[in-house]
Amino acid sequence: MTNRSNGSLPSPQQALDYHGKVVLVTGGTKGIGAGIARCFLAAGATVLVCGRSAPDLLPSVGDARALFVAADVRDLESLQALFNLIRDKHGRLDVVVNNAGGAPFALADTASPRFHESILRLNLIAPLNVAQLANATMQRQDEGGVIIFIASVAALRPSPGTAAYGAAKAGILSLVQSLAVEWAPKVRVVAVSPGLVHTEQSHLHYGNDAGLAAVASTIPAGRLATPEDIGNACLYAASPLASYASGVNLLLHGGGERPAFLAVGAQHGA
Repeated sequence: MTNRSNGSLPSPQQALDYHGKVVLVTGGTKGIGAGIARCFLAAGATVLVCGRSAPDLLPSVGDARALFVAADVRDLESLQALFNLIRDKHGRLDVVVNNAGGAPFALADTASPRFHESILRLNLIAPLNVAQLANATMQRQDEGGVIIFIASVAALRPSPGTAAYGAAKAGILSLVQSLAVEWAPKVRVVAVSPGLVHTEQSHLHYGNDAGLAAVASTIPAGRLATPEDIGNACLYAASPLASYASGVNLLLHGGGERPAFLAVGAQHGA
């Protein structure tokens, strides 16, 4: 969205109107990515989502449906074809949400070096490649553009079982700060860092309904985030309302995690 330097702002309704804007959400076919895609669709944007294979159902809101493009973010040629298609078919690119990523549970002492490299490639190198190609398009546009990296609270606290993932996300936070300086003023670069999010795969991390409820009880907000919580933050971050926000990290963790010592102390009469 337009980067404003004169201090003037549209109304909130105008600022969050994405009609005529083209938005790419990597990994936008499921989970957090699908929630982000739905939020931009609801705001009127033309939304493209990419993944290695087409989902059974694409993100949709009413009659608006995301457009799917097959692409592997780990493969540079595949990414180049994706951005060529966007340029040729849509003629512009206003927002990129660098969302694709993730990692299975694997303890660092037994995971193979090849495994660690693959996690770093997916969660750090691939988003950098996406951002570089997006920036090349946005720099040619009068209005520039916005690149949002979906980071994680794992970048800011211990991440046992997903150590390489946490390290990659910490790298993303550093990357966002550097790219924001290099690509200003045409392109704003920001990070959004979710905490625990309830998706269709939550049971793999937190167990059954009882497990989800137990985990939610540890969060001050009393619940896990929804994908739309993250999507709404992206709507704001990409809008003129956030025109002075670049190189920053927006934490979305419902108040964080209660310190473990409080529970232990309470058990012993503290």
